[in-house]
Amino acid sequence: MKKQLNILVFAGMLATALPVSAQHEHHSKPDTTKTSMHGGHSKPDSAVTDKHEHQHNGGHSMTHNFSLSLPMTRNGSGTGWQPDATPMYAYMKHSDKWNYMLHGSLFLRYTSQNFNNSERKGADAKFSFPNWVMGMAQRQVGKNGLLTFRAMVSIDRLTDGGAGYPLLFQSGETWQGSPLIDRQHPHDLISELAVGYTQRINEKLDLTIYAGYPGEPALGPTAFMHRMSAFNNPDAVLGHHWQDATHITFGVVTAGVRYGKFKLEASSFTGREPDENRFNFDKPRFDSYSYRLLFNPSKNWALQASRGFIKSPEISHPDHNVNRTTASVQHSGKLTGQNRWVASSLVWGYNSSEGHKEHSLLAESNLQLNKWAVYGRYEFVQKSFNELGIIGSELPAKDVLPVSLFSLGLNRQVASFSNTLVQAGAQIGIYATDPFLKSVYGTAPLSGQVYLRVTPGRMGM
Repeated sequence: MKKQLNILVFAGMLATALPVSAQHEHHSKPDTTKTSMHGGHSKPDSAVTDKHEHQHNGGHSMTHNFSLSLPMTRNGSGTGWQPDATPMYAYMKHSDKWNYMLHGSLFLRYTSQNFNNSERKGADAKFSFPNWVMGMAQRQVGKNGLLTFRAMVSIDRLTDGGAGYPLLFQSGETWQGSPLIDRQHPHDLISELAVGYTQRINEKLDLTIYAGYPGEPALGPTAFMHRMSAFNNPDAVLGHHWQDATHITFGVVTAGVRYGKFKLEASSFTGREPDENRFNFDKPRFDSYSYRLLFNPSKNWALQASRGFIKSPEISHPDHNVNRTTASVQHSGKLTGQNRWVASSLVWGYNSSEGHKEHSLLAESNLQLNKWAVYGRYEFVQKSFNELGIIGSELPAKDVLPVSLFSLGLNRQVASFSNTLVQAGAQIGIYATDPFLKSVYGTAPLSGQVYLRVTPGRMGM
């Protein structure tokens, strides 16, 4: 009964507070492993074991979304992988044939951008509510088949408006026909609606087909809101449209083959990013394609390299196609003590379009010390004058402008109930830019925020 109450409590909180949000699929061990909650509380870390345990109620236990031979914790966004040692924050329920999971993260915050240059470009402050919720249902089909359904929703459009929230030097997508600059666009109400089927040939070999409308193609690392290295950070990354912006694609089909520690995938998908109507289903085009190689050498590491050929991603530049290349390394590790872990990511993304060649780099980490968390992020991205909305006849003779951001945050758990956590936190960021941008944005722009957050508690095994 308390399992159902956990889900109802969290869903009720999201409904009454308006914003909604979620932490992605993570957990541990293959189809012989059971994950459970007792009395609405997760088992202590000492209950997490690398040994396989059989489920005693006769039902099938939860595994990776796309393999009966892999642990649940390897789940990333789309069909991507994270390290097997990744911790999981979620509600779960098992029935005789089906397993269910619900993830969520809700930030209620006040954010201020470029507050030390209040008369310059990008200076903005507002109350903001980044949010999303994700649910998953899974069942085994026969001895070697695995069927998975996933849905992700966000009411960003209702809580943050059509222009999204302020984020200095961010760019991508449009509002009322104009490019969004110094703002992070809202996500669509339906951000994933997908089905996947995997046939296990043997313990080392899987064949997978995944389809989403919307969904995520095999391109880039696990999307920023699903990475545990960004677990406590409310902001999108500045390199989002260089690294993982295809995580909401209206029409995608991915085929993949896993052999041992490797997986090779290829996708056909819609290149155009979501339009301004966040409540509809955009036209599927299947005019773009990508491929990706995943490699998890051990339970603590996940590596990927991918290439995408994206047709007309931006509605404001319909004649511009983008060739995107990404590579990433993710690490997760358990520390001594209860609920103590560290997760880190290093991501490189590169866009080539119409003569512009732009790099981005991200290094982020989250150190969780039970109720306390310290996290940080370093970002570097090259953006054009056009992407930053800077026009004029006296622009310097350069194609791209470098922008860097170092941000540091701290939060603490202030309450918990029914395997639900409430955290309070603060974050500060400082930017370094090309000298030319000082005349537009000012010197060493600063951003800051304070927030309350609601998320499911950590699950043990």
